[in-house]
Amino acid sequence: MKYIDEFREGKLARQIAANIAIEADSERRYQFMEFCGGHTHAISRFGIVDLLPDNVQMIHGPGCPVCILPIGRVANAIHLAQTSNVILCSYGDLLRIPVNNGMNLLKAKAQGADVRMVYSSTDALKIAQDNPQHQVVFFAIGFETTTPPTAVAIQQAQALGLKNFSVFCNHVLTPSAISHILQSPEVRELGVIALDGFIGPAHVSVVIGSRPYEYFAEEFQKPVVIAGFEPLDVMQAILMLVRQVNSSRAEVENEFTRAVMPDGNMKAQSLVAEVFELRRSFEWRGLGKVPYSALKIKSAYADFDAERRFQISEFSIADNKACECGAILRGVKQPRDCKIFGTVCTPENPIGSCMVSSEGACAAYYRYGRFRDKNQVMAENSCQQSV
Repeated sequence: MKYIDEFREGKLARQIAANIAIEADSERRYQFMEFCGGHTHAISRFGIVDLLPDNVQMIHGPGCPVCILPIGRVANAIHLAQTSNVILCSYGDLLRIPVNNGMNLLKAKAQGADVRMVYSSTDALKIAQDNPQHQVVFFAIGFETTTPPTAVAIQQAQALGLKNFSVFCNHVLTPSAISHILQSPEVRELGVIALDGFIGPAHVSVVIGSRPYEYFAEEFQKPVVIAGFEPLDVMQAILMLVRQVNSSRAEVENEFTRAVMPDGNMKAQSLVAEVFELRRSFEWRGLGKVPYSALKIKSAYADFDAERRFQISEFSIADNKACECGAILRGVKQPRDCKIFGTVCTPENPIGSCMVSSEGACAAYYRYGRFRDKNQVMAENSCQQSV
């Protein structure tokens, strides 16, 4: 299959791995953060860590919109779903995020709330058209990738004159979060890890381009390489980061040239700017309050803003005390550092959002067995050979 099979070629992977091993200075450590959960899953699924030298370490970042969504916003959505005459439409992963009492949208649905899983914002719009007697709320989340479709739905609702459709907006912005990780005193108090560079998100960059990363590459002197999600994409990005570090460069490079342009998708950006504006602050799970890191619906489209229509109040709820999702999202800890990982907390019974999402770090570790360290794997192999 074009642009997939070519980027899963084993011979090329071994060649890139050999180049990384040769070029990575054995006298130093390299620590790179992959911001996007898609990269985390590629690294786990294809065993990329096993192809890297021991002094090149990959660190998980915030990962995915489901992972970073604060519990208070999920509680808001559950309350909306339980409101009389409301149909709440949501993406599938969101249905399973637990709040502090174990409640989630799936359980709310089981108790009688009208919660419906959708694949797109236009699905929610169609439900509103088909159910004029109900208020239909679309629980919108996502980085810059999913924001334009939400804007389209709002504009279409306005054009159709729908009075029963609104959006609970939780769209967030990637560059602001990366800057916050690098400079926020609040995050540093929660734990600090030295980072030498970032693998920039792929789909987000298709929309916003590569230019938005230039500020913190220069300001914080951290290289960024935008990469696709196939294994050779990720490995080539790691090699490019190693080369930047070795030559004391801090630039934005684009490995994903088959999809990402410097200025991104201008039409999508224009559409987003028409419908949304910046929030002064927004809470990210694991990062706390991040300034100018999220969007809200402009007053021109206030009729379709669920926060205004239902007077949704903002409040914070602490994570489960046993859950380490916050530290994992900051890269301070790995999933296997969490005491409840793989025991109490599993994909079938997620305690934290990192285990809920199909792109979450904990889900990746659990699904692909990456939670076992090398010593454990060697011991298991030794036992099998002796038997």
